[in-house]
Amino acid sequence: MRETMKAVSILAILLLAAAGSLAGTAAAADNSRSIAIVFKDGHRQTLDMAEIARIDFKSPVVIVFKDGHQQSLPASTISRIDFEPAASVSLPSRNHFVGKWEVGLGGGGGNFYITLEADGEARKTHGESHGRWVLVDGEARISWDDGWHDVIRKVGSKHEKLAYEPGRSFDDSPSNVTTARNTEPRPI
Repeated sequence: MRETMKAVSILAILLLAAAGSLAGTAAAADNSRSIAIVFKDGHRQTLDMAEIARIDFKSPVVIVFKDGHQQSLPASTISRIDFEPAASVSLPSRNHFVGKWEVGLGGGGGNFYITLEADGEARKTHGESHGRWVLVDGEARISWDDGWHDVIRKVGSKHEKLAYEPGRSFDDSPSNVTTARNTEPRPI
């Protein structure tokens, strides 16, 4: 019953979003709308609404694209679906992430600190202390010398840290997801 209510709610949201993108005469602006499927493990998949023909809310959820290909997603893995015009989405800059971050260890094991320098150097107070970081799609991606990878990203008005154990890539599911807090916030 809960999955049915979730599917009906998601369908209603998508129908309202689609109706909003069809209203008006500015077709070019409507083509810039996108949806972001946010999964329970923290990763996101962004899709251009102009490329989607329909979404079938059966088990599993099936996204049918205008070019004919389909993508199936288990409804139980979806946390939420976000949508807004691409033009209004402002990704954080590199300077947004420079500084000292308090992050969780995962599994309720306490906190440690990650420091991101403007030159791409990274340090942490847990495990191998040295790494490098780059900005990719508005998130800080950190590769540590011990093989771990971390991501710090902005989610709404807060931040989270995703950790990937050695052998996993940024495209895999994270090993854990915790909160992240910049201890040296500066105006952007």
